[in-house]
Amino acid sequence: MDVRPVEEDARGIVDPDRGLTRFRLERAAPGPALARFVDRYWTASWDLREPYTQPVLAHPVVNLVFTGGTATLHGPATRVGRRRLAGRGRALGVMFRPAGFRPFSDRPLSDLVDTGLPVGEVLPGGAGLEREAARLDPADPSSAVPLTALVEGFLAGLAPGGRHPAEDTRDIAERIAADPSVTGVAGLAEREGLGVRGLQRRFSDHLGLGPKTVIRRYRFYEAAERARLGERPDWGRLAADLGFSDQSHLTREFTAVIGVPPGRYAAGTRAAR
Repeated sequence: MDVRPVEEDARGIVDPDRGLTRFRLERAAPGPALARFVDRYWTASWDLREPYTQPVLAHPVVNLVFTGGTATLHGPATRVGRRRLAGRGRALGVMFRPAGFRPFSDRPLSDLVDTGLPVGEVLPGGAGLEREAARLDPADPSSAVPLTALVEGFLAGLAPGGRHPAEDTRDIAERIAADPSVTGVAGLAEREGLGVRGLQRRFSDHLGLGPKTVIRRYRFYEAAERARLGERPDWGRLAADLGFSDQSHLTREFTAVIGVPPGRYAAGTRAAR
């Protein structure tokens, strides 16, 4: 599996070029046993004289995060979150693929939306995993490889052997992510050979978020990345490409989610770069 460095793909990190002057972010691909379910491992490290808060519009997925002796399962998020970094620290994260966590869960992913729960409350044996992981302090760079191996072995032991229905939903979500022309639920359902209600039920169970939210999340990523990497985007054309009714519609929704208008966001990212 190809895992792109954050400099090439910063989707989900708001104003990433400014944040990357405060922390380091590295990524690694999962092993073959977990590639069906896990998108990547990520390691964040920081050493700050002053605290820094990083806004994040997380991917519509589950993340399992190890830091400070704890292991926390973060469900799919509906809003921008903020990660406060202070002093010196390090975190290891497991970012699941869309719907990739559902085969490990005995309840629908809609139950985990906007939650951050101790892994022991969600996964069988999770409390033991947390205890073992705490012995491999994520703040110690030398522990990163054995901690990743520990987590990979634990998850591989829980993974189903056969294909899980959520894997079909994963494929739909990843097609949404890869194709900016997907902008509406009805068109998506027709293309996938499903009814709208059936598609909505599947997304609620397997991803936790509805197809409209997932589509819009990936289109926001597209807008933010084009703003970050382009010189001066044609916002009217971009709005049309991403399924917004007009430039004003894009500006309103972008501002509501990110906190600033897209033009100001683009100018700020250019200045940070």
